[in-house]
Amino acid sequence: MRTSPFRATALRSASLLAVTLLLAAAPVAAQSELAVSLPAVAARRAAFAERIGNGVVVAFGGRALVHDFSTFYQLAAFRYLTELNEPDHALVMVVRDKVPTTTLFLTKLDARTAFYYGQRTDSTNSVARTGLPARSYDAVWTVLDSLADTGLPFFHIPDVETMDFSRADTLTRGQEAVKQLAKRHPSLTIRTAMPQLLAVRAKKSAVELALLRKAVEISSEGHRAAMLTANPQHEYELRAAIEYEFTRRGAERPAYGSIVGSGYNGTTLHYMRDMDPVKPGDLVVIDAGAEFRGYAADITRTIPVSGRYTKEQRQLYQLVLDAQLAAERNSKPGMVIRAAADSSVVVRTKGLAALGLIESEEAQYDPPWRVDCVANPASCKQANLWMIHGISHGIGLAVHDPLQGDQNGGTFAEGDAFTIEPGIYVSTRALDVLPDTPRNRQFKAKVLAKVKQYENTGVRIEDDYIITEKGLERISLVPREMDEIEALMRRRRVIQP
Repeated sequence: MRTSPFRATALRSASLLAVTLLLAAAPVAAQSELAVSLPAVAARRAAFAERIGNGVVVAFGGRALVHDFSTFYQLAAFRYLTELNEPDHALVMVVRDKVPTTTLFLTKLDARTAFYYGQRTDSTNSVARTGLPARSYDAVWTVLDSLADTGLPFFHIPDVETMDFSRADTLTRGQEAVKQLAKRHPSLTIRTAMPQLLAVRAKKSAVELALLRKAVEISSEGHRAAMLTANPQHEYELRAAIEYEFTRRGAERPAYGSIVGSGYNGTTLHYMRDMDPVKPGDLVVIDAGAEFRGYAADITRTIPVSGRYTKEQRQLYQLVLDAQLAAERNSKPGMVIRAAADSSVVVRTKGLAALGLIESEEAQYDPPWRVDCVANPASCKQANLWMIHGISHGIGLAVHDPLQGDQNGGTFAEGDAFTIEPGIYVSTRALDVLPDTPRNRQFKAKVLAKVKQYENTGVRIEDDYIITEKGLERISLVPREMDEIEALMRRRRVIQP
């Protein structure tokens, strides 16, 4: 039967709506299956207890926020041992002969406050929700004082947001509790249990790898959305496109502050202001990842605002990509992690020398930060001025998660999850901050013209990987070849400002 144009359009719209709803529903069904089971969490505690042997482990979860303008997210260590994403709780684990007995100490909300924030886990439902018995948080000190008389050593899991800044984060509830415990029991041995916990966390289980894959999949679509954003005028428009896609696909939040740096800002490694204009001819470094069920992805792409790379941009981009590919070839099970980083450095150093951005592959300079160039000459090579960060870190419940290589002599192993992220950042400001020494004056005189040729060009390429029984697998499948990126960006729909 022939239909009118209006009816045909209506039918097509209805069909498209139905397909859209089905596609939108599909990820939800899949996501509901991605959860860490209570037996899996118990297995984590058992593996941790085996490394403790004998002792009392004390862990404090995150605190409730002191304002209503943000969402609470649990500390990675506490979540790993409990999967309890609520604030103000604590855990005490008594380990004897590697067998743990664990109790939660829970802070209950009063009835009125619960109307605002919802009911928390308490002693009546803790076993069903967490697999663990629970008591009131008010009892934790009575229990700890009693356990201090058993002769067992005490272990504390620092309640810090990230281990990157654990030494600076000394005023947490847990840190203060440890100080009080030491005062009350001067002869008590108290040491950190974080090395043992990180060793267990380093090898990712099958369900953890599935959660990471999902986080990376969501993040990859966010980066595609940025590449397809038509006619952006400001950095924040690209950030909005990425983070909208994160939310639309079920992410809890960005895994870290999204970095969207155009031109000069792209040479600042952790630039997160994301408010400046983007201009045709500039590159934009976009370092952004989503967090899904606590697991963090970490991806970086460097894209041209105009949709096409210039000759100079292509030269630096290809150099960074070649460095990443070299690191990939050296990131296999049993290979030394350091070799991957070294191979990346070698590739970039040769390329920088060929481009005239350093005097030679072995040429040195005097850094603007403290370093012993005699004891550590590699740290004073001129190439390091243009590639000042490392190229890899683990990923998981933290953006910087442990690797098994931290414990096994520095080699990759099945169950590792990590990034490879070489970069090169060229701007005259790097030369401007160098100390005025004869060696630096010679360096600047030789390379200044070339530096101006590549002025304000930052390039970083970062992908996420896992080690499986088959070897290395790149799981962040976002276009990274320049021709691929340009082809995708040609699909942008031009919108007049």
